[in-house]
Amino acid sequence: MNAKDIFTEEEIRLLLAKSDWLGTWEVLKNWLWIAFALMIVALFPNPLTIILALFIIGGKQLGCAIIMHDAAHYSLFKNKKLNKIVGNWCGAYPIWHNVEQYRPYHLQHHRSNGTSEDPDLKLALNYPVTLKSFIRKIARDLSGVSGVKGQLGVLAMHLGYLKYNLAGVVEYLGNSTDSLGRRFLHYWKYLKGTILFNGLFFAFFWGIGYWWLYLIWIVALLTTYQFSIRIRSMSEHSMTPDLLDPVKNVRTTKANFFEKILFAPLNVNFHVEHHLLMNVPAYRLPTMHRLLVERGYYKEAILADGYWSLIQKAVSLKP
Repeated sequence: MNAKDIFTEEEIRLLLAKSDWLGTWEVLKNWLWIAFALMIVALFPNPLTIILALFIIGGKQLGCAIIMHDAAHYSLFKNKKLNKIVGNWCGAYPIWHNVEQYRPYHLQHHRSNGTSEDPDLKLALNYPVTLKSFIRKIARDLSGVSGVKGQLGVLAMHLGYLKYNLAGVVEYLGNSTDSLGRRFLHYWKYLKGTILFNGLFFAFFWGIGYWWLYLIWIVALLTTYQFSIRIRSMSEHSMTPDLLDPVKNVRTTKANFFEKILFAPLNVNFHVEHHLLMNVPAYRLPTMHRLLVERGYYKEAILADGYWSLIQKAVSLKP
């Protein structure tokens, strides 16, 4: 169904309207949560505050990924260059990615959603699983196994050894004859920004006498971020009735306060809305959702009651 079948031209114009102030606030909120989590560890360093900070930061590193995502759609700010700069420095670079590589990959997902050409298709096919398998997945995430494997994969992608894919699909680019030096230049092109950001981030903590806080950031990136991104990815397209039906192969999920911290930063839970009109800014998605509910769109589309209900749905008691 086309958005023009549901909304008037004026409504579409208002939904697509970008606000630099609202975009700035979305980014700032994410980083204020990160600052809060690091501050409570600095003031009250103990196992409880460290665990709490790791989960908050993991959820807000997912927020960084969504900032990168929204910048790839040019939907954060009015100016395309500002989207790129903020999307990289406040979103992609902190989590070792970049908007330039992510954009074509993600737009392919929108063009081919649910088909064999969808680069994220594997994410939609992974569930449901047995309880034992699900526990094993979460254990790999929270122990750092998934994170280390994933970061090595990202490095191989930037070096040109693997095709860029964030869904766990490994495709070797073995036909390249580039020397190690040329591969390093390729790597430097895409990761010089993230190396500079993380160097400055570490230098800041060193300068204020809390260098070890940077370790909290790295540990979260390798553990709780992997957990948050797994649940978020699972919620969007998995366990839907028809992968080829654009109305029934995507899900919006209601999110409470804690779920927003962990799995739904920047209104990313409104995924039906995003696929219906992909350039709507995050701060307009709740309004779009309200209009869709009022006009009966969710008589066909999928709306989940919360992330816990999806976790239950994802776990099958049968082998």
